[in-house]
Amino acid sequence: MKSTKTLLFIRYKKSANIFEGGEQCSQRNFNAYARLLGEENVTTYYIHDETKKRTWKDYLTGVLYFPFHYFFGLTPRRVKEIVRFAQDFDYVHVDRSLFGIIARRLKETGYEGRVVCFFHNVETDYFRAKLPKRNPARHFIVRCADKNDSWCCRFADKVIALNERDARILEARYGRRPDQLVPIAMRDTYLRDAYPEGQTSARPLCLILGSYFPPNNEGIEWFAREVLPAVDIRLQVVGKGMGRLREHYSIPDNVEIVPDAPELLPYFEQADVMVLPIFSGGGMKVKTCESLMYGKNIVATDEAFEGYDVDDSRVGARCNTREEFIAALQSFIDSPRPRFNAYSRSLFLARYSEDVVLDSFRRLLQ
Repeated sequence: MKSTKTLLFIRYKKSANIFEGGEQCSQRNFNAYARLLGEENVTTYYIHDETKKRTWKDYLTGVLYFPFHYFFGLTPRRVKEIVRFAQDFDYVHVDRSLFGIIARRLKETGYEGRVVCFFHNVETDYFRAKLPKRNPARHFIVRCADKNDSWCCRFADKVIALNERDARILEARYGRRPDQLVPIAMRDTYLRDAYPEGQTSARPLCLILGSYFPPNNEGIEWFAREVLPAVDIRLQVVGKGMGRLREHYSIPDNVEIVPDAPELLPYFEQADVMVLPIFSGGGMKVKTCESLMYGKNIVATDEAFEGYDVDDSRVGARCNTREEFIAALQSFIDSPRPRFNAYSRSLFLARYSEDVVLDSFRRLLQ
C-alpha cells in the first residue's frame, strides 16, 4: 500500500553506531510506516544526534528545562520549531512518551493531522527504577516523565503500547487505554537456506546480552554470585558499554565481557543458551525477540518474557529463583539438545516479525 500521505517521525536519537534495544524498536516503527506510506513520505526529526558531540551548553540547557517538563533535548523554542514543521504533515508519530509536550503543543495550536504516541514503556516507572534515590535530579526527571506520559494519553489521537501490563498502568494512572497493543517485533535478518546444526555443549556457553543499564547490570551480578558457582557453564556478557561493568559491580574473572561488539550474529550462533536474568523494568525486552529470531534456547525470568506468549518448556525455561536457574542449566548439561531451537524461530516468524505487526500500523493510519 503506497500513499501520498506524509508522516513526521519524532525520534529520540540518531545513533552513532550500535542500536540499543529501544532504538531497535524505533527502527521497527519507522520501517512499518516506510513500507505503508513509502519511505519518501516519512521524514525523521531527531531530538538527539549522537554523531555530533554534545557541548556543556547542551547539558546545561537540558538541566534548566527539566523542571518545566521539557525532557532532555527539548526547549520551548525547539518545540515551537517542531510544531511549525509538523503543519505540512498528515501524521506525527511521537516515538517516545517522554515527548508528550509535543503532542500537547500540536493540539493546542490547532494541528489538524493525526498525532500518534508510542510508549516504549511507562517512562515514569522506567526512570523511578533507573535513577538512584540519592540522585539530586531524580525528582525533576521522574516528574517530567510523568507529565509527558500524561500528555501523550490526553492529547494523542492514537496511543500505542507494547503489552497488556503497560496498558493497565496507563489506564489506571492516566485514564487512557491504548488504542493498539503492538508487541516488540523485528525485521527478520536471519534468513538462511540451512540453520546451524549440532547439540549444546557438555559445558554450555551461556550468553547474556544487554547494554550497560542498572536492571541488566544487577541481574548479571546476581546471576554471577548466585548461579554461576553452582553449575559448570561458560558465561559471556556482550553489550554496549559493558566495558564499565566491573568498575561498579562484582563480576568474577571467569566471566568473559565483550563491550560494544559491532556484530552480534557470531555471539548468538556460538551460544548454547541465552540467559536473561532480568528482574525489573518495563515494556518488553528486545533481547528476547532477538533470541527468538536467532532460534536460541532461552532461560529467562518472568520480566524477560513479559509480553511474549511462549511455551516455557519448548523455548528453554522460565526461572525466577537461584534454584530454578541452576536446575534449568543443569538440564542442558545432563541432556544436550539442538543448539538451534526450531520452536523459538517458528514463534518469532508467527508472532514477532516485522511482517506480522504491519497490519497494526496500517489500522493506525486509517
